[in-house]
Amino acid sequence: MNKNNKLAAAVIGFGYWGPNLARNLIDNENFDLKYICDSSARSRKFATQKYPQIKITDNSRDVLSDKSISTVFIATPPSTHFALAKEALNCEKNVLVEKPLASSSLECKELIDLANRNGCLLMVDHTFAYTGAVRKMRELSSSSIGELLYYDSVRINLGLFQKDVNVLWDLAVHDLAILDNICKFRPIAVSATGHAHVKGYPCNTAYMTLFYKEPFIAHIHCSWMAPVKIRKTLVGGSQKMLVYDDLEPTITINPQNQEKYDLRVNYRSADIFIPKLESKEALDLMLNEFYQSICTGSPPLTDAQSGLRLVSILEGANISLSQNGKPIDLHLID
Repeated sequence: MNKNNKLAAAVIGFGYWGPNLARNLIDNENFDLKYICDSSARSRKFATQKYPQIKITDNSRDVLSDKSISTVFIATPPSTHFALAKEALNCEKNVLVEKPLASSSLECKELIDLANRNGCLLMVDHTFAYTGAVRKMRELSSSSIGELLYYDSVRINLGLFQKDVNVLWDLAVHDLAILDNICKFRPIAVSATGHAHVKGYPCNTAYMTLFYKEPFIAHIHCSWMAPVKIRKTLVGGSQKMLVYDDLEPTITINPQNQEKYDLRVNYRSADIFIPKLESKEALDLMLNEFYQSICTGSPPLTDAQSGLRLVSILEGANISLSQNGKPIDLHLID
């Protein structure tokens, strides 16, 4: 494939995330956005007003039956991901799916097998992995903070309740994607507790703990019912700590006391270093990697295998939720 050729693209789903995909595709030199598809008349009207030059349809078959379309971006509700991705792969389209990749590990494996058989690229949209902050966290975690000890995240807000996934599948999946990229360890078990406070909706407040064979632990707190919006992550190392606040996209590095083997634990205030972060939009970086992977066959950072690992963890968390936090063994494949 000539890497200078634009790839004809389509976005299926123009609700919450689809407009961001469309905007970046319009601005990206590697793609030519031809279709926007959505079942909502309101979303189609908005898309028509925003992009009058693009074909707008309510039927995904219009997109998938067009042989000129080589890449499909799926940004529909999670419960529809598997069926749409499967149909697109059967039509030999390269597919990028909004998180989560599918609703079960079995569905993920079926999609991966189908993509391999048809020679298509299947990628999952874990955009956080491409942010300047997480890219810097990955660099520092492997070079500057010593042995990784813990990951602690709070991701809470008052808002968007979903009906087809619980809060872990909606919010904790971001932290799982970050962990999958900054940490070489793979969890061996997961525990989750939480509660569904609103009738007719799934669990809206939850706490997830990941266990590892290494001396490392991860804890994630998620909620749709918090009166404040907090997006803060701590990564503890044997030499330094990282503090990441997504609402103010900065990372601070706080050195810890080196004398951790003293008879008592000593604490001290230390200098704080705030590294410069890349300002380029994460979605643009992700689209460029999607394009390069299609052209070269090299696996992207957030390939389908990473999507499978995350869904497998979330499956285990669902089981643990139903058993009041009982740890559930995981068997993840790199």
